[in-house]
Amino acid sequence: MPKAEILTIGTELLLGEIVDTNTQALARILREAGVDLYWTGTVGDNEARIAAAVQHALTRCDVLLCTGGLGPTVDDVTREGIAEALGVEMEFREELWAMLQERFARFKRKPTENNKRQAYLPAGAQALENAVGTAPGFLIEHGGQVIISMPGVPGEMHYIMEYGVLPYFEQRYGKGAVIRTRILHTAGVPESQIDEKLDDLERQANPTVGLAAHAGAVDVRLTAKADSADEAEQMLAEVEAQARERLGDWVYGANGEPLARVVLGLLAAADKRLAVIEKGLDGAIIRSLTGQGNAFVGGEIQGAQMASKPLPELTDQYAKEVRAEVVLGVELGNGDGASHLRISLRGLGRPRDLKFSYGGHIAQAPLWATNLALSLLRSQLLKSGTALEDPDES
Repeated sequence: MPKAEILTIGTELLLGEIVDTNTQALARILREAGVDLYWTGTVGDNEARIAAAVQHALTRCDVLLCTGGLGPTVDDVTREGIAEALGVEMEFREELWAMLQERFARFKRKPTENNKRQAYLPAGAQALENAVGTAPGFLIEHGGQVIISMPGVPGEMHYIMEYGVLPYFEQRYGKGAVIRTRILHTAGVPESQIDEKLDDLERQANPTVGLAAHAGAVDVRLTAKADSADEAEQMLAEVEAQARERLGDWVYGANGEPLARVVLGLLAAADKRLAVIEKGLDGAIIRSLTGQGNAFVGGEIQGAQMASKPLPELTDQYAKEVRAEVVLGVELGNGDGASHLRISLRGLGRPRDLKFSYGGHIAQAPLWATNLALSLLRSQLLKSGTALEDPDES
């Protein structure tokens, strides 16, 4: 199968006015189709820069998928930019104009003169029907490569991919390899330690193993490429078994399974209920647990008026007031250029009081604190010690 690149087009993307969801959606569609995606990029609504971006992409990819800039307005210049990149003229397509007029008439409207711009395509391009919008997509083959241009509206892009692009891929390139991916989730363990455990697996060509670090958590991505879905799944199962054997209880779930749900499942299995008291997290842990299981009986957020009371004392007091076998106290504060986390746990063996420091971005501190606190609770529930490194017990 070919090497692909995605180019999203729109000045609003560069200004941060809208979030680019098209790249993620296309990446997943290409993965399912067995197409290798190696590069992605974004360019604004400027004809010359679009042309330059297209020319650059064609130095390294076989298939370039573009989204955006196919509307009727003056700044919709994707068609012209692609034509300039390939050194071809724009040509008016009577059949596209007739289709546009018919579509407008269906809604008892008349197209304006600028809608005619949507009936122009680079010379040699093949129109791709857009049954859910007014802007047709198109593809144009060039020197063994192909450029595919689709509207930026997600629903329209999805339609053209499903009914125009994917059938074209199968016809031109045949049935491609199958790519399957699985994500294993860990929390409370440094990325460097996971890397040490999986070093040789990360060096494999197929299946591949990669790490993605988040605040207080690390995802292990497993990807297999094969001729059939069954073969890809078998490869994934084998490499997953190796990864799980090496990482042990560090792995808490897979494929988007929330840590909070896993923790509450363990509590329910142990016939225990959990209550949480927070300081300085603005309810982050309570929100993560809400709706994830019946073992969570609720929580309390302490304001600044309680700042002088130490967390262990506050947790002990709260444990006497709530109807829960397990109480988790968490306090997050900032100072000296770092975030400081205190965790108190009651109801699982001896009382535990720990503290940690975090030097990452302050905006990520609540998520980091949530992952560490829930990871500690899970580790205690598993009775296998904590997965947290070098806690400073107080």
